Amino acid sequence: MANAFFTDLLSTISERGRTLLGRGHTATRHDAQTLAELCEALVSGAGEASGTAMARDVLDGYHDLDADGRQAFFTALVHNFGPDTAKLANAIESWRAKPTDEGASALHFASEPRRQELIRRLNRAPGGTGELVAMRTDLLGLMKGHPELAALDRDVVHLLGSWFNRGFLVLRRIDWSTPANILEQIIRYEAVHEIHDWDDLRRRLDPVDRRCYAFFHPAMPDAPLIFVEVALTETIPSAIAPLLAVDRQPVAIDRARTAAFYSISNTQRGLGGISFGNFLIKQVVEELRRELPKLDTFVTLSPVPNFAGWLKQTNEIGDDDRAVLKLLDEPNWFANPETETQLRAVLEPLAAYYFLKARTSKGKLNDPVARFHLGNGARLERINWLGDLSPKGLRESAGIMVNYLYRLDDIEKNHEAYANEGEVVASSAVKKLLKAEGRRLLDMRLS
Repeated sequence: MANAFFTDLLSTISERGRTLLGRGHTATRHDAQTLAELCEALVSGAGEASGTAMARDVLDGYHDLDADGRQAFFTALVHNFGPDTAKLANAIESWRAKPTDEGASALHFASEPRRQELIRRLNRAPGGTGELVAMRTDLLGLMKGHPELAALDRDVVHLLGSWFNRGFLVLRRIDWSTPANILEQIIRYEAVHEIHDWDDLRRRLDPVDRRCYAFFHPAMPDAPLIFVEVALTETIPSAIAPLLAVDRQPVAIDRARTAAFYSISNTQRGLGGISFGNFLIKQVVEELRRELPKLDTFVTLSPVPNFAGWLKQTNEIGDDDRAVLKLLDEPNWFANPETETQLRAVLEPLAAYYFLKARTSKGKLNDPVARFHLGNGARLERINWLGDLSPKGLRESAGIMVNYLYRLDDIEKNHEAYANEGEVVASSAVKKLLKAEGRRLLDMRLS
């Protein structure tokens, strides 16, 4: 209700501003140049009501632009809304003449691009926050062919990072009573394990042993920003199919000891690079511990999306292993016991090597899911053979899934080890697989 009141208030201010400007409700189509001129008027003006109306006009006019027009508009923001060069030069000279804290502060503010203030003023329009997030989605789509737009993107990310920091986010549980417009977004944006229909969604939300939580922002109350799906189980799960099975029997809540995070999905591409998934997991853990004190294990059941691609591209695999890996091309190879045994002997140790030793040319882990969870302080607990036999799982990870364990007492220590030393904290079972890979490679060289 408070958010609705605030939105109505902004709309009233905007309409009064339109009256002051003589615009009323007359529709005006803008091209990139006239829209940039309107932005100049917006960032130069001081009136609150007229500024809110003008911001609304800019956002409405932006919708009229095609892809070329949006690229031209963004380019105008880069070239015409940078720092005030005269003011910046004066601040630099003042700092050089007398390097004081006041001079440093003046230099800081003088160096700020004018487009940052423009973005702040656009955010005042009713619905402005959500539209700026959508605008950044367009910007990301254009940056690949126009690297000069990176300067604008940095400014947008700087402001969105402030507006979407953890202090503004609200955690809400998603269940079958959640409004349909939000449930539709859960179906649409599920990125790990596709939700096929409403019945499939209900199986993930309604049973007593299922939970789903999402972060929302007060300015976008009907748009989940990121959500996580949780299965309450007796033991650590090793495969996704039993968790999603149509005919599975729910676990009695008094027998559940493990909370398994089996899917985390972002819904807003325009918020890419602004991380709040780590806060989501940690807060959901706290919520679950308060609700269900008997839970003592918090793990993920995670995909390994880059593993199959790494197998094809790396030069760290010997010829003998390459010959075995060709068996992955056989249809339903996992149903043939002999083929499955051959591939397991090669793939499990290679998976351990992939996580513990393999790195990109920049020295990073190859796997984005691993970077996320290990960076948040989890431990690589277990490599699960044939954990995901879906077409996507076979295509991206040769069917392998992994568990990352969140042990609350070790999270900070694990995070520091990964952040400072690049160390992947792993269980003895995973390390044993790596040792087996080393012995196997040595035997191959000696034979």
